Amino acid sequence: MKALTPTALLCSLAILGLPHRSARAAEIFLGADSNGVITITDSPSAVPGFRAHTPIARPQVPPSAPRGYKASMDRYDELIVGAGQRYGVPPALVKAVCLAESAMNPLAVSHAGAQGLMQLMPGTAGDLDVSDPFDPAQSIDGGARYLARQVRSFGNVSLALAAYNAGPATVQAAGGIPSITETQLYVEKVLGFYRFFSERHPVGGSRDSAS
Repeated sequence: MKALTPTALLCSLAILGLPHRSARAAEIFLGADSNGVITITDSPSAVPGFRAHTPIARPQVPPSAPRGYKASMDRYDELIVGAGQRYGVPPALVKAVCLAESAMNPLAVSHAGAQGLMQLMPGTAGDLDVSDPFDPAQSIDGGARYLARQVRSFGNVSLALAAYNAGPATVQAAGGIPSITETQLYVEKVLGFYRFFSERHPVGGSRDSAS
């Protein structure tokens, strides 16, 4: 499979759910090329400038549902799919961040002051022109845009997630995922949710909804 642009990327994530393939055969890489385009490929060496790619292998045992996950948590899927398409980020990844950040509670406020579904800090929300972080549409749009910015900046999904959690400057200073237990657990959690939404519970109820 050749490298794909963001539009094709959204359709291509269905590869994660193909049956009867080994974990190695289903391994894909998500990152950014030399032009900053978010790209998915199973041949990273064939993509010019493909940086610090992140392997995402289909596990032998499909991931189980996150603890406490309810059908009502799917009510923002349309907004998530739309934001993913606008910014070239897989909706499954946007939803994974949303679930990890707020448990899909649009009124969530963290001890640090992050707000809304995507837990945007007031300064970040301002930079993203999000006037009401408690509005689901604004929060998801801003969070997806910020997430896409991190993927393009770091060229690596794990580092992008670490930057979303701990801040880009912290990741840059560490030269990788920082030695912060909260951030390390966060990255692991989001990637687990991402696999669940990619393989077991496609965002919008159908893999075709992200195309």
